[in-house]
Amino acid sequence: MQLIARDTDNDAAIMLDGFDHPAILVSADYRILATNEPYRETFGAIEGYDEAHCYQVSHGYQVPCDQAGESCPLAACKNSGRKERVLHIHQTPRGSEHVDVEMLPIHASNGELKYFVEILKPVTIASAEFSTRQMVGRSAAFNAMVDLVNLVAPRDTSVLLLGESGTGKELAAKAIHDTSSRRHRQMITIECAGLTETLFESELFGHAKGAFTGAISSKPGLLETAEGGTLFLDEIGDVSLGMQVKLLRLLETGTYRAVGSTELKRADFRLVSATHKNLQDLVSRGEFREDLYYRINVFPITLPALRDRRGDIPLIARSILGKLGEEGRYRLTDSVVKRLQQHAFPGNIRELRNLLERATIFAHSNIIDLNILERCLDVMPANIAPAVEAEMDWCDLKTRERRYLEALLRHCDGDKARAADIAGISVRSLYRRLEL
Repeated sequence: MQLIARDTDNDAAIMLDGFDHPAILVSADYRILATNEPYRETFGAIEGYDEAHCYQVSHGYQVPCDQAGESCPLAACKNSGRKERVLHIHQTPRGSEHVDVEMLPIHASNGELKYFVEILKPVTIASAEFSTRQMVGRSAAFNAMVDLVNLVAPRDTSVLLLGESGTGKELAAKAIHDTSSRRHRQMITIECAGLTETLFESELFGHAKGAFTGAISSKPGLLETAEGGTLFLDEIGDVSLGMQVKLLRLLETGTYRAVGSTELKRADFRLVSATHKNLQDLVSRGEFREDLYYRINVFPITLPALRDRRGDIPLIARSILGKLGEEGRYRLTDSVVKRLQQHAFPGNIRELRNLLERATIFAHSNIIDLNILERCLDVMPANIAPAVEAEMDWCDLKTRERRYLEALLRHCDGDKARAADIAGISVRSLYRRLEL
């Protein structure tokens, strides 16, 4: 649909009242001409329209967004002549917030692009400030991921979350669920790694009394608990080939049978899956069914590794410390923040959380300084390293095992499945031994 401007600016501004979301009327030279009531309620009143430009009000920039290193929906609108959208971080009375920006061009009767309507929809699935409940970040890589989550969350589309271990895939799955039409029902998580085929089937579908030794009564499966809600299959790449067949049948027919039962049940859920493995490689090796892969891979979203969003580390660290204690209880020195941004973090956000929790134990006050951090990182000065190394040679067996596994995990770039394979243990055993 193409919007045509009337003869006066006032008439063009009146159309803003027809939008339920916050909206502003912008001229071709970025001046804000009018705002609607939802905008004023959400972002506050703008003083001095004659001097206000959208990039100044929303970002505090002195030049348009595309000249400040960001994408500019108005410039894109000028080039395409069509509606454009982008996810931005805007300044609001509450601080910096993620906003889904949609720009609509308004043509004059002669076809000239005369005005632009900017519709702003606050994004609630992530925070650009301190938060102990949401995903946090401001980097381009993080914003690109949030944009995809925000797009797909309101739909019932199956989502496949990809990325290294520790990047926050379960938090992303929760964000998808909490923003969906199914948010009033439960999100049920099944950790696929380490489950045998029999146990996985029983957990998912439930079992009838006498279905197997020890089944002294019938037990409903997690599918029933997830009825009307979201089923999150974490580490789906670890599901056995035999179980993949049953999972495929569930997704294709929407029906299942409890173990040991002949009764056909119908399932109603939204599927979100996650894996740190390359499923295409597994398909090519015959370890993952191609038909199941295409069933779950309707809308893939890759979560960025922490090393690809180093600028977010101070904000993430502050939010993690807020979970470990009262907000502001612990403070990182500038040297600690700089050191954290230099660290490789093969374990991503999970490793950062472990590191900070360790630091709060070592800290004698609310200040976490570089000495504490280096102790947590187990980095020793070169002049005392030989003596300490000699002592380490005679440490207890559990400590030696844990250090070996941590070094192996770093060597494998955080790939726990690969590390477990090299160590000759299961992934579940690897998790358990690292927690000792």
